[in-house]
Amino acid sequence: MTAATPAPSPSPAAAPEPAPTPDLAPQELRTLVAVAGEGGFSAAAVALGTSQSAMSHAVRGIERKLGVVLFVRGRHGARPTLAGARAVAHARRVLRMLDTLAAETRGVGAGPGGGDTVAGPLRIAAFRSAALHLLPPALERLTARHPAIDPTVRVVREIGPGTAGEVADGRADIGIATLGTSAPVPPELIGDVLLEEPYSLVHPAGHPDPRSLPLVDWQENCSSYTRAWWAAQDWIPCATVRAEDDGAVLSMVSSGLGMAIMPALSLTSAPLTTEITDLGPDRPTRSVGYVTTPELATTVAVRALIRELRALHPRIRKAQVSAV
Repeated sequence: MTAATPAPSPSPAAAPEPAPTPDLAPQELRTLVAVAGEGGFSAAAVALGTSQSAMSHAVRGIERKLGVVLFVRGRHGARPTLAGARAVAHARRVLRMLDTLAAETRGVGAGPGGGDTVAGPLRIAAFRSAALHLLPPALERLTARHPAIDPTVRVVREIGPGTAGEVADGRADIGIATLGTSAPVPPELIGDVLLEEPYSLVHPAGHPDPRSLPLVDWQENCSSYTRAWWAAQDWIPCATVRAEDDGAVLSMVSSGLGMAIMPALSLTSAPLTTEITDLGPDRPTRSVGYVTTPELATTVAVRALIRELRALHPRIRKAQVSAV
């Protein structure tokens, strides 16, 4: 008897092709940004010149395309879900790149000597002392070389997401940030260190024993770049006076209310009624740098600002040395 030939095993079914992600039109991206920015459908409709019902219908269509709820609706408006916040951040960044595409295409070879030029906004987020003392000379040089660039600076507290969060959320093209702190740079951003600024002791001028004074501090100053050093100093008391920002700290110190430990940028315009004392070779420092998105890092305006910031570095360091 001939053995039966075994039936061939069925071939495994091919895995279904993933459904293509539907494209969102620029107007749909503007819809997401408007609803998030205005906090509701009615206000967003006014901002975009349409009706509330059309706005609501558009958002439902976007949610169907993406397969996820983007906004929580309520009596007081609409707020993004976690997925919605991510979608809005991407929408802002895509819309910014569309604007950049047009501006940079028009500017190819239009500069002096056939170089590239660009016109339009450059959105910068910076913490207070960087906005006051680091950015102005860089922006002066930038606008002299590229007069059609229109820079705007938003001062952002370096607490929580800070300036890097503004860039990640698409609200800024570049952020001047404190790097290596307790608020790490989001992984989707890129950046580099511009300078290392030392900390110094600032106190009322002529005080015989400044280390005996109460400590004046502010929330942005308490981060990982000084924490280990701070904990090892038995002469530093707990803060007895807390201020809103480094400018208020300097004002309180100059009025004789205490001493403070502050980074060099914050001490750039210290009042004459204060005195700055070096904390020695083991003094803490903090890294100040820039952060941007990979796509914006290649744009003319962002690259030009980074060049000007780097060109200022020797002068910044000289000023820091003289300050301490």
